[in-house]
Amino acid sequence: MDVASFIANRIAFNRQNSFSRFIIRLSVAATIISVAAMIVALALVNGFQETVSNKVFSFSGHIRVQYKQALRGPVTEEIPIEINAAAEAAIRKDSRVKSMHPYATRYAILKNVDAMEGVLLKGLNREFDFTLLKPFLKEGHWINFNDSSYSRDIIVSAHTAKQLQVKLNDKILIYFIRPDGSLRPDKLDVVGIYKTGIDDYDKNISIGDLKLIRRLNDWKETEIGGYEVFLTDFNQMEKTSEDLYAMTDFPETWDTQPIRSIYPNIFDWLNLQDLTRNVLIGFMGGVALINLITCLIILVLERIRMVGVLKALGATDWMIQKIFLRHSILITSAGILLGTIFGLFLLYIQKTTGFIQLKEEAYYMSEAAVKIVWWQVLLVCALTFLVSLLVLTIPTYIVKKVKPVKAIQFK
Repeated sequence: MDVASFIANRIAFNRQNSFSRFIIRLSVAATIISVAAMIVALALVNGFQETVSNKVFSFSGHIRVQYKQALRGPVTEEIPIEINAAAEAAIRKDSRVKSMHPYATRYAILKNVDAMEGVLLKGLNREFDFTLLKPFLKEGHWINFNDSSYSRDIIVSAHTAKQLQVKLNDKILIYFIRPDGSLRPDKLDVVGIYKTGIDDYDKNISIGDLKLIRRLNDWKETEIGGYEVFLTDFNQMEKTSEDLYAMTDFPETWDTQPIRSIYPNIFDWLNLQDLTRNVLIGFMGGVALINLITCLIILVLERIRMVGVLKALGATDWMIQKIFLRHSILITSAGILLGTIFGLFLLYIQKTTGFIQLKEEAYYMSEAAVKIVWWQVLLVCALTFLVSLLVLTIPTYIVKKVKPVKAIQFK
C-alpha cells in the first residue's frame, strides 16, 4: 500500500467526530437516494412502456394487413379482402414474422332487458393464439369453435358487462344492420369477460366468431377483414411493414400498417415517458455530483494543515490529490453500492406487493409495472462512478495553491 492510500484510509475510517464526518454521511445519503431514484425510474418506465405496448400488441398484432383505404380510423369495419394463399405464404415465410391470423369486425348493438350498448364485434377463428389474450381474461373461457356452423359464444369487456348488467353464462341479444338495411337480432352466450384497461378496447370491442361476421356481411368463405401479423421483435415493425408491402406476391389492393400508426396517440404518449425519465435521471445525477463536490471541498479545507505539513515534508501535489481522490472514491463507491441495493429492494417490494397504485383510466394499469434491465442498472452505476471521479478532480486543484507556511498556521 502506498503512502497516499494509507493516509486516505486513515482519514476515511477515522471515527473521530467532526463536521466533515457529518458532511460525508450527507453526501453518501445523497448518492444513495440519487442512484436508487435513477434505477427505480428506469425500471418503472421500462415496465410501464412494455405493459401498455404488450396490451396493444396482444389485442391488435404488430402489423395489420387490410384493404387499401385512406384515412381509416383504428376502430372501424373493414372492406373485405380475398384470402390469397401465395401472399399469405410469403408473409409467413419472413423470418421476422412469428404468426398471422385472419380477423374481421362488424358494428352491432348488444341488448339485455332494458340496457343497450354499441360495440364493434371482432371475429376470430380457431387459428388465433388465445394465449396472447390470456392475461386479460378475468372470467370464463375463450370461444368454442365448431366446424358445422358459427359459434354463438361472445366475450365482452368488463365495462360492457357492467353497462348491460350481464354476468358469465348469461344470454344477450345482438342486433346487426344487414346489408339490405334491415335489423337482424341474434342470441349469444356470454362465455368470457375481459379487461385490458385501455378504453379504446374495453369500451368498444367484443369478441366473437369470424364465421358469424361473414354470415352477417354476406361474405364468401374466402373473404376476411384482414390479417393481424405478430413479429418476433416489435422494434422492427415499421421496417417489416414496408418490406411486406414491397413483396412481389403482395396484392396491389392490400395495405400494411404498423400498429404504431394505427394508435399514434398511445405510442406518442409512451415516448414522452422517455423525456420524463431522462429529466429525472439528469436532476438526480446533478444532485449527487453537487453533494460530492461540496463534500470534497470541505474535506480539503478541513485538512488544510495536513496538506501544509505533507508539502513541507516533500510530498508532491499529485500525491496529496490522490489522498483526497481515494477518499472521495470510497464515499462514491459506498453510495453507489448502497443506492443500488436500496433501489432494487424498492423494486422488489413493488413487484411483490404493488404498493404503488395507479388510476387505471389514465395509465392503462392499476399498479406500477416493474421491468429491471440489468445492463441499465450496471450502466447507471458505472456512469455515476466515472462522472463523479472526473468531476471530483476539480476540487483537488485547491491543493496546488496551498502554501506550506500559511497552511500550517491555518485554523
